[in-house]
Amino acid sequence: MVLTDTPISADHTRPVTRIAAGILVAFASFRVNGFDLLIDPVGWALCASGLGHLQRSGTDPFGRAGTAAVTMTCVSLVAVLSEGPRSGSGLLDSPIAYLSALAGSVGALITVWLIVDAVLRQVHRYEDHPRLALLDTLRWGMAGLGALGILGRYGYAHFGAEAEIAWLVTMVSLVAVLYSLADLPCLGSRRDVPH
Repeated sequence: MVLTDTPISADHTRPVTRIAAGILVAFASFRVNGFDLLIDPVGWALCASGLGHLQRSGTDPFGRAGTAAVTMTCVSLVAVLSEGPRSGSGLLDSPIAYLSALAGSVGALITVWLIVDAVLRQVHRYEDHPRLALLDTLRWGMAGLGALGILGRYGYAHFGAEAEIAWLVTMVSLVAVLYSLADLPCLGSRRDVPH
């Protein structure tokens, strides 16, 4: 057993690991008595935390993605608080729940797009990593399948279980690729990465 004198801080988690975990929590669902234990605001807050460690300014790619993640934290909080006992899930049954859920669905896809875009740009600045093309493809797949899912969820089309399974596999794959990139030096905390 080798002991080191390096202290383990509470900030030891890599930023992209937080982001990947946040995406997983935001999109996963574990319901008990109708309540989702993996509440979306926690997932988006994890994303915002990781993005905050990577951003240099409010206008850089990580700053824009961080702003989107903070916005999604608020939107998903409204969605969680507006859920409740109701007879239907249509616009006329509960307008706030309906609109916040729709905004949350669309905003989630946009936020993931911005997150992946920031990661792709950052890694591309320092190296040509072989997983970047896969990450970009998964981003497109998640956006496309997610858009189909939104249409299906609101009754504009029916794509069947295959589309939902394809989206789930795409989302899990995207999270796995993000986890695999988390140890790259260029994706360390902003104080660890050279300008």
